[in-house]
Amino acid sequence: MTSGAAQISGGAPDGTGLIAGYRPLPGVYDEMVDEAGLVRPHWRPFVERLAAEGPDALAQRFGAADRYLKDSGVFYRVYDDPAAAERQWPLAHVPLLISPEDWAVIEAGVIQRAHLIEAFLSDCYRGGRQMTALGLPASLITGSAEFLRPLVQVERPSPRQLHLFAVDLGRSPTGQWWVLRDRTQAPSGAGFALENRIALSRAMSEVFRAFDVQRLAPFFDAFRAALASHREADDAGVCLLTPGPLNETYFEHSYLARYLGLRLVEGMDLLVLGGTVFLRTVAGLRKVRVLLRRIDGDFADPLELNTQSRLGIAGLVQAVRQGNVTLANALGSGLAEARALLGFLPTLAEPLIGERLLLPNVATWWCGQEDARRQVLDALDDRVIAPAFSRASSGIPPGGPWVMSELSSPDRDILTTAIERRGVDFVGQEVVKLSTTPVWANGRLEPHPFTVRVFVAATADGYKVMPGGFALIGDQRDLRAVTMQRGARSADVWVLSRGPVPQTTLIPSETQIMVRRSTGALPSRAADNLFWLARYVERADETLRLIRALVARISASRAQTLPEVGGLCELLVRWGAAGNTASDGEPVWIAETALRDGESDGAVPALVAAARRAASLIRDRFPPDAWRALEDLHAYMQIPIDGQGSSAAAFDRASTALRLIAAVTGFQLETMNRLAGWRFLKLGLRIERGLAVCRFARQFARPQGGSREELDLLLELNDCQITYRSRYPLGAAFAPVLDLVLLDESNPRSLLFQLGRLKAHTLALPLLPPAHRPSPALAVAEALYATVSAMEPAKIRSDDILGIENGLMHLSDEISLSYFRVRDPLLTEGSA
Repeated sequence: MTSGAAQISGGAPDGTGLIAGYRPLPGVYDEMVDEAGLVRPHWRPFVERLAAEGPDALAQRFGAADRYLKDSGVFYRVYDDPAAAERQWPLAHVPLLISPEDWAVIEAGVIQRAHLIEAFLSDCYRGGRQMTALGLPASLITGSAEFLRPLVQVERPSPRQLHLFAVDLGRSPTGQWWVLRDRTQAPSGAGFALENRIALSRAMSEVFRAFDVQRLAPFFDAFRAALASHREADDAGVCLLTPGPLNETYFEHSYLARYLGLRLVEGMDLLVLGGTVFLRTVAGLRKVRVLLRRIDGDFADPLELNTQSRLGIAGLVQAVRQGNVTLANALGSGLAEARALLGFLPTLAEPLIGERLLLPNVATWWCGQEDARRQVLDALDDRVIAPAFSRASSGIPPGGPWVMSELSSPDRDILTTAIERRGVDFVGQEVVKLSTTPVWANGRLEPHPFTVRVFVAATADGYKVMPGGFALIGDQRDLRAVTMQRGARSADVWVLSRGPVPQTTLIPSETQIMVRRSTGALPSRAADNLFWLARYVERADETLRLIRALVARISASRAQTLPEVGGLCELLVRWGAAGNTASDGEPVWIAETALRDGESDGAVPALVAAARRAASLIRDRFPPDAWRALEDLHAYMQIPIDGQGSSAAAFDRASTALRLIAAVTGFQLETMNRLAGWRFLKLGLRIERGLAVCRFARQFARPQGGSREELDLLLELNDCQITYRSRYPLGAAFAPVLDLVLLDESNPRSLLFQLGRLKAHTLALPLLPPAHRPSPALAVAEALYATVSAMEPAKIRSDDILGIENGLMHLSDEISLSYFRVRDPLLTEGSA
């Protein structure tokens, strides 16, 4: 490597400064420049194109990519963070370019590796005869927690163990691609790779189109078709089984579900009856024949596997035994992720598949064998120590893998003792220095270490490799550890083609599309979350109206003695918006507490956070723009209030938050199809709004002793002042106000309007199996509508309104019992 800066071509330095000072470390392979410091041929047109753009234009493009990812809600979680907070997706803006020659080597090598690991897993779960004949130590298999004994000798619906396989790759100092890790359990990253491609290709559309970059869509299309081939008619479709929203890669789960047209489910959405897996839907039980599994295998069934699991489905192993469900990947496939296996795969390759490995492993010694353990202990300073299987032993330093030369003496002694006492739990590996690739930093390119995860899918035509991958770019100070949990960034991977690449899409041609207007079965949990999402948002809206009305009256003289001020404070306290001790506080303190308290269940920040949690569980069904508006609302409620103690600041905060809520509900209204999910959303909104109207009316519409100011306040809270004044210019009166607020069905905020919509929505809900009868909620909604329709405004009393309020809560209970809760498991299948 030359000591000077990298050059575009022989003797022609880059005058733009884009790669001025680009100096890879000595002895490290760099993707962009060769040993002489010259830009490699397949990178040269790209670097020249970037140089022509200029630093300012590039910064704008990369900023656009970041905004797209932020607006799309792309995130990951850091488990070391006590709050497991969502982090914005960190995009390394310069793609990793792979030449056609390099890609041919990678493609052949990972396909060969998929065949090898498939053969290994198949033999392990069919009695292990070949492994025994080859002398593979039994503890290498049985010592792994991922070896699931209940699956031994089980004939599965699909002969494949691996439907989706991934390999983590790096480069040696000589440029040789080598395998760092196999991913067989539930490989993640393919969805993030797709988002990286979309973000970068949009931000750099002209640059992307100028190169023949292989497309990702054909891979996903083939994978989707392979999964769908295991379905049967009228089942619930292919379901993606996720651990839930607290998982590190939950965004990817919801994104892939949307992109591939899968149904996103958790273990609680499914149950096994008679050896068959069913999905709980609002219309009854639907068979599930295919599960794309994103939970660890031993957590999949608390009956036969890990009894502490709360993520799986009781009886799932029995369903697999009976051949009633296909899991991708198969239960037990995580066995092949053991680092201990890496040292044996080169020996197993020729007996199992008749070939030598095309891609070598990083050198690995399993300490379960005496000779290997001694080699590791004799050269500890040159080794990385890692758990041999998926989980580390207890009583050893946290983290791992551990670079022994960098450990403190006490930690080093602890690990050495642990290896000597129980070597089966550890492997020693060669200390790998990763190759580097360019990263945009400070207006120029800098070399940073990387790994790339390459994905292989089992399709009808054999194994197919995704022409791209999930690249992780690390900090340049550490050439060994590159993980998202340690601050790495992700980059798009451009596999260059030798010729033009056809445009492809997952959208089928017109001749392949059958017209239909249903999105299929709606899971009960999704309906439940839609229902409560709407209730939380509406409750926040009504609370903000109370706060705004309160602070608008605080500045008035004798504010403390005004009956409407006391009534507003009483409602906020009773709703839990200001805590139990707020009743003794000043009105402005009560208002500010309701605006900023994240602990009180009824305060606006807590309600918005609850709505966001509910929406996060249905990301595959929630409109993206509505999600972004909800994110904006949530972020706004975390900002400290300027001018604390000022009624004007509180008024502005409440008004702005109300406008953001209007955006959330508006996007829902304009973008959601009027199917079952939308109806449950609207049922939640109408019930919550009806309850608020009742409570406002009971507080501020008193037949005797009430004031005109309180009636005006009731009109304000229900947004009816303009309508009322156009009808009754002489001022607020008891009977006309109650008629408009409670009984006028033309008023979209009246009680009767809510009840009319509730009746219509419950009538349109799916019939309940097995008798295909309507839900009892319909009778409740019809009775409430009839009762309120017959009321006379002048004769309405507080107890009458309280009865309607109780009826609305009864209606909510009946909807929950009919559609969200577990019903008699002997019910027959329904249809959605």
